[in-house]
Amino acid sequence: MSEKAAVSAVQVKDLRERTNAGVMECKRALEEADGDVERAMALLQERGLALAEKRAHRETSQGLIECYIHAGGRIGAMVEVNCETDFVARIDEFKALAHDLAMQVAATNPLSVSEEDLPSGAEGDPAELCLLRQPFIKDESRTVDEVVKEVIARTGENIRVRRFARFELGH
Repeated sequence: MSEKAAVSAVQVKDLRERTNAGVMECKRALEEADGDVERAMALLQERGLALAEKRAHRETSQGLIECYIHAGGRIGAMVEVNCETDFVARIDEFKALAHDLAMQVAATNPLSVSEEDLPSGAEGDPAELCLLRQPFIKDESRTVDEVVKEVIARTGENIRVRRFARFELGH
């Protein structure tokens, strides 16, 4: 068995600031990655996605409804985002996610939350039609689903986008 790499407190602090992961998770990831911050970030992301998959069966009966009205008041969106507890529904990170999702709906006009929700006969690329498959408007290198799973990993709770509505004057 090989010895774990010595990891400095500065490295752990830097990784924690970049990922919002817990101190011990950051330390373990850095040790496993032999001090390579980029590799440690990838490990934390993989673990976060695995955690999100484990939590997917948990009931989400709390949450919030977030509204976004685009400048000029001509386009608006409402989104219902659910989580497991009212505590998580009140934290800034969850509120920011809900706001970003409402903004995403207003900007991209998806047809459904996921592929399973697509109406029969819907034509087009699911990556455009399904909210969770779309590139995230604030960082197009990630999908909306990846952004949601990252928040799941950081909050430790299942999060589900339940539904949305989009309104546009004249349509």
